[in-house]
Amino acid sequence: MNKLFTKKTGFSILASLLILLPSVASAQELDTGDTAWMITATILVLLMTIPGLSLFYAGMVRSKNVLSVLMQCFAITGLMTVIWMLWGYSMAFDTTGMEAGVVNFNSIVGGLSNAFMSGITVDSMSGTIPESVFATFQMTFAIITPALMVGAFAERMKFSTMLVFMALWVTICYVPMVHMVWAGAGGLLWDWGIIDFAGGTVVHINAGIAGLVAAIMLGKRKGYPTTAMPPHNLTYTVIGASLLWVGWFGFNAGSAVSAGTSAGMAMLVTQIATATAAITWMGVEWITHGKPSVLGIASGAVAGLVAITPASGSVGPQGALYIGLAAGIGCFYAATTLKRAMGYDDSLDVFGVHAVGGIIGAVLTGVFTAEAFGGTGLADGIGPQLWIQIKSVLFTIIYTGVLSAAILKALDVTMGLRVSEEEEQEGLDTSAHDERGYIF
Repeated sequence: MNKLFTKKTGFSILASLLILLPSVASAQELDTGDTAWMITATILVLLMTIPGLSLFYAGMVRSKNVLSVLMQCFAITGLMTVIWMLWGYSMAFDTTGMEAGVVNFNSIVGGLSNAFMSGITVDSMSGTIPESVFATFQMTFAIITPALMVGAFAERMKFSTMLVFMALWVTICYVPMVHMVWAGAGGLLWDWGIIDFAGGTVVHINAGIAGLVAAIMLGKRKGYPTTAMPPHNLTYTVIGASLLWVGWFGFNAGSAVSAGTSAGMAMLVTQIATATAAITWMGVEWITHGKPSVLGIASGAVAGLVAITPASGSVGPQGALYIGLAAGIGCFYAATTLKRAMGYDDSLDVFGVHAVGGIIGAVLTGVFTAEAFGGTGLADGIGPQLWIQIKSVLFTIIYTGVLSAAILKALDVTMGLRVSEEEEQEGLDTSAHDERGYIF
């Protein structure tokens, strides 16, 4: 009796273990710590656009255009979510046909095998986290990147044209850049050896150059530069900048796609570079103009956030300090001296902060990733990596500059880019949306 019971019990335990093996293996693949952090990071990056960027820009325009900027950022959030679901995610991360060292169409952009997010189930994984979390995290990047451009042509672009432009731009310019840099071996810039942890080329240079092209092609605002166009509510701008600062920890530390040492260092260097750039911009402005401004220190913080983005996974605290210093100086002069000298009307300094800050950060990543500066190290030394970074920056400028201009030209012919003088004079809040931000 005891022997029979023992045998039966043993077989039962063995059978139970065999049944449980698949679930045990699955549980080992999923890292709940990584997943919890990535869900948090995703929320933080969404916070960067609504309400962060929305308020940052809304405070800098005139009161008659405050709702138009908020509306554009909100509408882009909705539009990009749908596009990312329908075809954006697939075109960005479909690796079919990619082969390391082989340059072909799949080196530039992915296919449509995951269109409509087919294949993403409750059980599908991306590394140690659910693929649903990874796809949503990347979706928030696809939301904020085109939204950055709103500041370049604020107060004068047709709302309908803006929506079509953003849909085309994210498909033709943004998604291929994601694929080339982040999709893995076989991606064009990945194979070059670019270091771009969280989006110096993909996000900031990409959006900043496109914004400059749009600002030039639309032309200057009526009255610019002779008519004063000061920010109408710097309180909004500081709140927005503060939300961007906090949200950026999700942007940079989240790009580690894990809750590990890389995320921890990304958080530290992001804080150091941002603070350094904010204080540097304030100091240079104080010396140059006699007084430090609230708009200046807020803009300096954003410049630091931008510049550390590509380097946040590979530099140490020392490199972050130098990158923040360079961004504070470089972006200040780009948004003031260079802008006046060139004569373009980049309404809210998208080029001066995002393109120039992204260029500074992307290039200096090739220097301060070196172990001598406390970075993770460079296999071939500073010289070769610096050339890869510069080559990648130049490629991004040409790629997005040419294609953005082509999209805008086509839309100008078919839809028209700019509102009428009467609508611009009245303000886009009432002329485009029949609403007012304030009741006087």
